[in-house]
Amino acid sequence: MRKNLPKDVLQAVSKKTGKPISESAVKKIASGVNSQTMQSEAELRRLIKQVSSMAKVPVSEDTVKEIIGAVKKSGMNMNSLESLMKLMLKK
Repeated sequence: MRKNLPKDVLQAVSKKTGKPISESAVKKIASGVNSQTMQSEAELRRLIKQVSSMAKVPVSEDTVKEIIGAVKKSGMNMNSLESLMKLMLKK
C-alpha cells in the first residue's frame, strides 16, 4: 500500500457512507493484508467484513460473493487496498 492513501479514495468512502474514514483506520486494516489474504476466501471475507465495519456500511452475502469472485478473477494483488475499496464502493 502506498504511504499516502489517495485523498480521493478516502473522500469517496466518506461520501458513499456519509461518515468520515481516517487514513490511519485504513492503514491499520491494510497492515494485516498480504498476498495470501487475496488467495484465501476466508481471509477475503474477514477483510471485507473489517472494511464494512470500519465504514459502518453493511455488505450483503451476495455482494461479498461478488467481491470475492472479482478479486479472484482479476488476480488483484493487495499491494493496494485501494483496489478492493473501490470495488466495494461500486456496490
